[in-house]
Amino acid sequence: MRRCEWAKTELSIAYHDKEWGVPVHDDRALFEFLILEGAQAGLSWETILKKRASYRRAFDSFDVLAVANYNPAKVSKLLADPGIIRNRLKIAAAIQNAKAFLAVQQEFGSFDRYIWRFVDGKPKKNGFRTYKEIPARTPESNAMSEDLIRRGFKFVGSTICYAFMQAVGMVNDHTVGCFRRAQIK
Repeated sequence: MRRCEWAKTELSIAYHDKEWGVPVHDDRALFEFLILEGAQAGLSWETILKKRASYRRAFDSFDVLAVANYNPAKVSKLLADPGIIRNRLKIAAAIQNAKAFLAVQQEFGSFDRYIWRFVDGKPKKNGFRTYKEIPARTPESNAMSEDLIRRGFKFVGSTICYAFMQAVGMVNDHTVGCFRRAQIK
């Protein structure tokens, strides 16, 4: 069975085979990926996958309302938690992003309705043969990044946005020959 070449460890293989590229329309799950992609900046996705359960625990199962209301005492607790990336800017960004996420939900009815507009509501299926062909960003991720930043989101550069788009199935970047490419609709 052929997979995308980046899926090499037990953890990354499980993520690749079950989640990566599968369209996500649940706001809680979209918020989780937004926060995790921001936390990943400068690190490997494998590092984040290893800490994912700790992130879920530390960030109240990614309850956006709870995260938006974190206070300085909660921030101190997060900064002391060895299960997550203890970066003050990334933690502050998660809280700011929760507030901006709530504003988007208020404006559009759901974050899902807002975010999927950047691909006209349906996944874009690419046809890359190797992982090296996959771009770090696209015109769609550039537009998403610019709009998110305008709305007050942090750690949402175009590269992070493209990784988010891949993770939540807005684009199907499973390479030609990967068994998951055809399975994901």
